[in-house]
This record gives sequence, C-alpha cells and structure tokens, in this order.
Amino acid sequence: MEAPICLVQNWKEQLTVNPEAIRILEKISQPLVVVAIVGLYRTGKSYLMNRLTGQNHGFSLGSTVQSETKGIWMWCVPHPTKPTHTLVLLDTEGLGDIEKGDPKNDSWIFALAVLLSSTFVYNSMSTINHQALEQLHYVTELTQLIRAKASPREDEVEDSSEFVSFFPDFVWTVRDFTLELKFDGHVITADEYLENALKLIPENNPKVQKSNVTRECIRYFFPVRRCFVFDRPTRDKRLLSQIEKVPEDELEWNFQVESQKFCSYIFTNAKTKTLRGGITVTGSRLGTLVKTYLDAINSGTVPCLENAVMTLAQRENSAAVQKAADHYSEQMAQQLKLPTDTLQELLDVHADCEKEAIAVFMEHSFKDDEQEFQRRLVAVLEERKEAFMQRNEAASVSHCQAELDKLSESLRMSVSRGAFSVPGGHSLYIEARKKVEQNYERVPRKGVKAKEVLKSFLQSQGTIENSILQSDKALTDGQKAIAAERTKKEVAEKERELLRQKEEEQEQVMEAQERSFRENIAKLQEKMEKERETLLREQEKMLEHKLKIQEELLVEGFRKKSEMLMKEISQLREENERTKKKPSLFSHVLDTVGNAFLMVLPGGGKILGAGMKVLSSFMK
Repeated sequence: MEAPICLVQNWKEQLTVNPEAIRILEKISQPLVVVAIVGLYRTGKSYLMNRLTGQNHGFSLGSTVQSETKGIWMWCVPHPTKPTHTLVLLDTEGLGDIEKGDPKNDSWIFALAVLLSSTFVYNSMSTINHQALEQLHYVTELTQLIRAKASPREDEVEDSSEFVSFFPDFVWTVRDFTLELKFDGHVITADEYLENALKLIPENNPKVQKSNVTRECIRYFFPVRRCFVFDRPTRDKRLLSQIEKVPEDELEWNFQVESQKFCSYIFTNAKTKTLRGGITVTGSRLGTLVKTYLDAINSGTVPCLENAVMTLAQRENSAAVQKAADHYSEQMAQQLKLPTDTLQELLDVHADCEKEAIAVFMEHSFKDDEQEFQRRLVAVLEERKEAFMQRNEAASVSHCQAELDKLSESLRMSVSRGAFSVPGGHSLYIEARKKVEQNYERVPRKGVKAKEVLKSFLQSQGTIENSILQSDKALTDGQKAIAAERTKKEVAEKERELLRQKEEEQEQVMEAQERSFRENIAKLQEKMEKERETLLREQEKMLEHKLKIQEELLVEGFRKKSEMLMKEISQLREENERTKKKPSLFSHVLDTVGNAFLMVLPGGGKILGAGMKVLSSFMK
C-alpha cells in the first residue's frame, strides 16, 4: 500500500466497514503485527504512526483544532525486521472530539482498537497525572463493551479477567513531555515513570477513586506495558503546524532519539496478532474479525471474542478442507502415472498424499471441536481417491484393449480368411490364440484391469473357437467334447484368478482405509495435545500476571482487593489442574468421533472392528 485507506468508516457516528479495505486484507496471507494508536484529538497520533513507515506523510495530519482523522485508517506495509510478516498500522480518530454528539462512539473506536491490535498505543500530552488517567476512562468501559465468551457469566469480573489472554501489549506515549524523569531524587526510566503513575492511591477523594479504577484496569488487562516520553519535535510554533514538512535533521535531538527508540521497540517487540489458543491472524482473518465486530456493534450487541473466533473458524475451516483436498489432487496427479501396475501402487501414493493433505488441513484449521470439518475432509479425500481409482481402471482398460487389438490383429485376419477352416484348424487356432495371450502377458504396466480385459477378449473368442472346433473334421466327437471341456476349465480358472485379484484388492482397500483412519486419529491427537499445551501456557501466563498484581496490591496496602483476587487465583489454579489432566479428554473424543470417521468411509461398517482396535491402541 502506497497510502493508508479507511478501514472503519464513521459517518454520522455510524461505524461501517470499508469493503475496499477488506479486499486489501484478504490478499494478505502473511501473519500480521497490528499496531493501533488512540488518544485525544490533535495530539499528534498520525505523525507518530507515519514515522513507523519511515515517512512524514501518509496518515492525514491536521493543522487546526478540528479533528482530521475519522473512523479507523489502515496502512499495511512490509515489516522492516520480519520478512514473513506484514505490519498493519491503525490510526484512529481523536477521542473527545467536541463536534461529536454521542460519546459512546469514542468508546467503540477505543474498544475496536484494542480488539484488532497486537500492540495498543495510547497517546497523550504533557504528563501522566489524574487528568490524563481520567481521560483514559475508556479502558474502564471495556468490560461493558467486550465479552470474552458467548455464554453470559453471572460474575462480570470473572469474564473480564480473561481479557488478559487476548488483549494487546500496552504502550503509553507522552508527547511534549517537559518534566525530569526523577522519583524521590533518583533518575528513573520512562517505564518506571508509568508504573509509579499506575500505583493505586489510598484516598477516598472521588477523582482519585475514578483514576484508581483506570489504574486497576490498565494493570489488570495489560500485563506488558511500556512508556515513551517525547520532547516537542520543534520549538518553532510555525513549524509545528506543518510538521510533516520538517526535515529529520531539523527536529529536536531528544525527539529524534525517543522516536528511534519507539520505532525500534515496535519493530523488535510488537508481537504477532493472535487469538486465544494461539490462532495466528492473517490479513483475511483480520478482515473477518472487523466485519464480525462491527456487525455485533451495529446490531446493538456486545462484540464477543468467542463468537468472532467461531465465525472465523467456520470460514477458515471450510477453506482448509478445500485447500487440503486441492493439495491432495495436485500431488496425486503429479505422482501417479496411469495406469498403475497394481492397485497397491496407487494406494501407496494415496497414503502419502493423504498424509500431506491432513497436515495441510491441520495447519490451516482451528476450533474444529466436533471434528465436523475433519470428517468432511475424510469424505472428500475418499471420494477423490475413488475417482482416481476409476480413472486408473479406465486407463488400464484403454491401454489393455489397445494392446490386445494390436496383438490379435493377425489372429483376426487368419479367422477372416478361413485359415482355421481346415482339418486340424482348431489346434492351429488354439496355438495362435495362446501366442496372443503370451505376448499380452509380456506387455508392461497393463494395470488393474489386465485380467478382466483378457477375460473379455477370451469370451469374445468363444463363439469363434466353438465354430472352428465343431467344423474341424480331423477331430472325433469325443475329442471335440474333451477340447470343449478343457476350454471351460480354462475359462473357470481365469474367473478364479480374477476373483482372487478382486479379493486381494478389496483387502488392500480395507487396509488403506484403516491406515487413513489411523492417520486422522494420530493427527487429531497431535493437534489436541498442542492446543492443550497452548492453553496451559496461556493459563500459566494469566496466573503469573494475577499473582504479580496480588503481590503489588499487598505492598500498596490494598489487602481487601488482594484477598478478592486470591479467589480468582484459586479458581485459575483449579482450571490449570483440569487442563493438565486433559489427555483423558482425548479418549472421550475418540469415543465420540472415532466411529464417525469410520462411518464416513465407504464400507466403514466392515472396518469397524479394525477401527476399534486402532482406537484401543491410542487409548493405551
């Protein structure tokens, strides 16, 4: 993108998605690092975001007291330090615009910036004090504007406690900062300045209490916090109104240094946007999230992360099935040379391609809790395998028929000119036909229909042979009867050979289906284990964060708040223990979906016994 585009339009305080921006996002398959900035209007947010692109121009800057940016604007650029990622910058309209009639509009802009970003930048002026914290009251409204789970909870705090698992990192940028970074006579860092400002103040003053709520929410929702304090970019007020035109070397040195530190931090530390469960957000996924959240807002409901993820999963899992199936077809087409010499040759290639396809599905799917889409993939791959088997059979028939036509040309010509209509002609005919059979046997890679095509050929010769036999005056009636009986035995033997081949092929198909079943269950087990480990890491991270807050509250003298938090900590510890024991859940999944996988396969009932043995092996 050479320039930003509006992602969320704010027309007459109605938020709508811009379809053109969604189309841009849908073309981005890379993981995203999403940095959003919010703050009061006319505080230089857009200029700071432009610096992340290495430019002064891009996001629109204003030179009057009127807010310039409306809605949420997006700029997608190559990530400067992560070649496999795309950096998405979101510039939001200024909060507190006096021209607005509905203050709730600002709250939704704030909430959307939190939901969409992996690093959330709050931009303010001068200093972090009571007034600055009061202006950040939007963070205290998040519990009313966002829900973590679809099912309502009686305890709202319990629901909001899960925000930490999917909220972005928090960066507070303080502009035009003129104070000295000192505390109790000691030089401190900007981060220490922020943490000191976020300590609760034990006073009953309503203003202090109000700012304390903001402090609590920031500490509670955002475990990772950083602060950057910026000097004025220039002392010349005339240049401030046209700051985008000021060359870098004419900016204040301190501003240049802090800007470089800020940009370096974003490029190095801003994390990939993920959802709960470690789901990586790509461009197309971000577009779906934006639409889902705005649909909820405009319908009068609260954006719910769980609902958004499920909506995303439905779309992504359908695409994952298609992607996996297409990969299977492409690989089969590349690796198979039709006709294959045996069915087993085809089934071996199928097994390799199926394994790759399942891996592709597992890589791109998520939240397939009922294995609905995995079962769909099993059915699709089985259909495509059957189609390749049919093509293989057709290729074999065509190849064998063409070879037999060439090999039997001399035999047909001899019959046509009556070469066998002489005494002893039957033995001459049998010799000529046997030669055709022998030459046919030497033809390579005839495929799975070789015996069947030969059988059809011999059947087509039956009437001709019988006619030659009956007209052969060199043979007695007894010899003719013996020759006819010998021919019947040969035909019967060919039938038995064909039956044995079909039984053998059926056994191979059953083994392939069992192998398919085993592969699907193994990949499911592997994925469930990874998901369990991810969930454990998230829970451990949340527990560690809460323990830190609980300890800080004790140090700050808020014993009652600390004790209240201990209840949540105990519940989370219990949840962690349940998660650690979740391998038993896999047995439950095998009980519920194992048979479903079997039933998807043609003849699944026949391999049910084998399937149950496979299930038993996984449960041990």
